Amino acid sequence: MINEHVKALSDKIDELQSELEAELAKQHAKLRFGLEQGRAVFEEEILRRHAELKIRLSQYILKANPLVILSAPFIYMLIVPLVLLDIFVSIYQAVCFPIYKIEKVRRRDYFIFDRHHLAYLNLVQKINCGYCSYANCLIAYVREIAARTEKHWCPIKHAKRLIGAHEKYRDFAEYGDADAFREITEGKPQGRKAEA
Repeated sequence: MINEHVKALSDKIDELQSELEAELAKQHAKLRFGLEQGRAVFEEEILRRHAELKIRLSQYILKANPLVILSAPFIYMLIVPLVLLDIFVSIYQAVCFPIYKIEKVRRRDYFIFDRHHLAYLNLVQKINCGYCSYANCLIAYVREIAARTEKHWCPIKHAKRLIGAHEKYRDFAEYGDADAFREITEGKPQGRKAEA
């Protein structure tokens, strides 16, 4: 059972998150861009300034630290496990979530690729930004699928403090609170994990 004080603090966190998002929206407005059909559109003056700040590809490569260039394959070889993770987790969700009656995670809510439209980035920077977007969006997508799975099967907090817990975690039963666990999981379809 969730403590009323904990619930009040959680509600305050949600309120502060909304306030933060409103403040960030004000900052975005100062950058003078709008969204048209899902794509950022800048004013002409800003676009000119972006073009002026762009570092030419040849200059970018010539100024690069040789160790950075030599380390690039180690960064980019991670694409293989990332793509495999993407494939396997997407298949898992497609097969299992309907069986468990868990709402599916919409991929389009997590994958955003828009940095390549920025005029101040050269080709290498755009490729790097695309790679980072894919990796981080994928991790967020996978985390949400894992969070929904955990909420369905194992909504119990850990005995030790968990660093970087997902949003659903705060509604889990406290470690050792069997009554709260039973209350949370009551009504699940037959076949769920045996309660300990």
